[in-house]
Amino acid sequence: MTISAAKNNQLVHETSPYLLQHAGNPVHWQAWNAAALDLARRSNKPILLSIGYSACHWCHVMAHESFEDATTAQLMNELFINIKVDREERPDLDKIYQAAYHLLTGRSGGWPLTMFLMPDDHAPFFAGTYFPNTPRYNMPVFQDVLRGVAESFHERHADIQQQNVALLRTLAESQPAADASVRLDTNPLTSAYQFLARSYDAEHGGFGRAPKFPHPTHLERLLRHGVAAPNPAEGHNAADMGLHTLRAMAQGGIYDQLGGGFCRYSVDTRWSIPHFEKMLYDNGPLLSLYCDAWRISGDSLFRTTALETAAWVMREMQAPEGGYYASLDADTEGEEGKFYVWTLQEVRTVLPDATQYTLFARHYGLENPANFEGHWNLRRNEDVPTTARALTIEPPVAEQLLHDARAKLFTAREQRVRPGRDEKIIMSWNGLMIKGMAAAGRVFERADLTRSAEQALDFIRATLWKDSRLLASYKDGRAHLAAYLDDYAFTIDAILELLQTRWNDADFHFALQLAEVLLEQFEDREHGGFFFTAHDHERLLLRPKPFHDDALPSGNGIAAHVLVKLGHLLGEPRYVQAAQHTLQAAWHDIKQAPHACNALLLALEELLQPGKIIILRGPAVELPIWQARCAQGYASQRLCLPIPTDVMPLPGALASYAAPPSGVIAYVCSGTQCLPPVVELEELSELLRG
Repeated sequence: MTISAAKNNQLVHETSPYLLQHAGNPVHWQAWNAAALDLARRSNKPILLSIGYSACHWCHVMAHESFEDATTAQLMNELFINIKVDREERPDLDKIYQAAYHLLTGRSGGWPLTMFLMPDDHAPFFAGTYFPNTPRYNMPVFQDVLRGVAESFHERHADIQQQNVALLRTLAESQPAADASVRLDTNPLTSAYQFLARSYDAEHGGFGRAPKFPHPTHLERLLRHGVAAPNPAEGHNAADMGLHTLRAMAQGGIYDQLGGGFCRYSVDTRWSIPHFEKMLYDNGPLLSLYCDAWRISGDSLFRTTALETAAWVMREMQAPEGGYYASLDADTEGEEGKFYVWTLQEVRTVLPDATQYTLFARHYGLENPANFEGHWNLRRNEDVPTTARALTIEPPVAEQLLHDARAKLFTAREQRVRPGRDEKIIMSWNGLMIKGMAAAGRVFERADLTRSAEQALDFIRATLWKDSRLLASYKDGRAHLAAYLDDYAFTIDAILELLQTRWNDADFHFALQLAEVLLEQFEDREHGGFFFTAHDHERLLLRPKPFHDDALPSGNGIAAHVLVKLGHLLGEPRYVQAAQHTLQAAWHDIKQAPHACNALLLALEELLQPGKIIILRGPAVELPIWQARCAQGYASQRLCLPIPTDVMPLPGALASYAAPPSGVIAYVCSGTQCLPPVVELEELSELLRG
């Protein structure tokens, strides 16, 4: 790239909707690439790195205030090389610079992330998130920040370099090594529960104060602990906490009461008012959790929530090619939540029948004061029997009236201007949603949900699997960017879930190919664990090896978990050893903050207390009855694979599970131990109950 070429906004050449949102800015934005980095080095200008994503409300605000402002843009162009990054496409850069932000400021980061980097080694020397264009929020004005940072770069260069030496040393020291002398134990499982119990909101569910995030990894830990805890009282409490939170969320405004699906988080403690963006990566794990909650409790609310969320995914988030889109924006026509909220007159117009309106208004809180800027965001104010009793309506009649009212309001809402949709297909997020859809298809015996998951996986294999490696992102016919640890780990996890619904040779062998790439390209063979980027990835400031869950489960934890399962399934010690070394490398983090390491705790459970692996062999027409028996109840560690008689040959230890001449045979194993084969369905039922 020449200096003259840099005097233009280069984002017009990108496919990311977020980057394209900024392609018309007067800022001379560049994408993160070798040419832009070389330009910074040659011009000796610091880099202004701005990281965000298309559904981010405050990213939009800063763009409108500053990046679309000619005076601010002129200042940026004069003083910096300006680089825009979509954090969904480049989670590697986001992880690095979020960690650096934390070290520089002592605070948790977020988006938009605004970092100022040295032009030679790309080390950050000043960090921020959103900056306003005028004095408010007790924050410095962005133009003043620009001038001050540029002045510091030129006048305090030596001091900045000295600061960066310490920063880079601290970042490097954050990468722990495996200790072979570590004796893994199950104590962190109880410690994680105890921490979550202390921060639990007994009144409204969830953890801590506002803003409240769903934290699917925390909820998964509570449900699993609730079933597996050796102390019955403790287990009962853990399950109740998880179910109460899931129930409160499903009844709250964080859940789209008309269209299904969950928003990113709630700004209040009661789950009433969300930040209205809908992210695929939240809804995939939550879909799995609502399936689990229904299996534990039998509460129809959980079934309804799961099926409505799955319906939303197929209706609004699945591309014609098969993959799942990334997100829906929080804003419509520049206003957050405009698509979702209502005035009383709007509702009355859609529901002219007085009885139906009164019932709906009471049930969904329209009788309370407006809860969002003079409008109402719908939430269930009370259960249907209570509402029906107060209005002397029979509950079945009330249910039908409410069902019809929601359908009418949904139809009316569909006529509004819709929120923007980020139509990137992100590999790792698709893995999370494929797992959720496959679980829902299996638990609720819905072939359409299973088919949706199959279509997404078929798309991945056909489009994002090139030259025996995954690509991370797809949009407008273009698949690009080398995939990350999460892409491989989450996809293997999704395939194992899908295989429990029906056997598919191609899917299973795809999972094994992905597992081999994990070991060949991501494993830290010297120190244990898995790097976030592959061995042949672009060289960056740091090569992260993340152990903690964040908005997504830890790729290290999911990788270790699926490798233990595959290792036991195939009799492959390499897989189990890689998982064990990962846990040893992460042991300090696990002991310090077990509640933040649920994905690693899944692997720890599977390694130390292996669940049942059930291989069913027999005619395809007879397997579903046995599958249904395996699917009964909630058994979080159970893996049941129905393999028809005519599937041969099978890899590894699976080859020893022969099909009978007639009927079905079940092989029940746990870890490295197997029971005698089972040929009677009731005998299998007894084993599962045990």
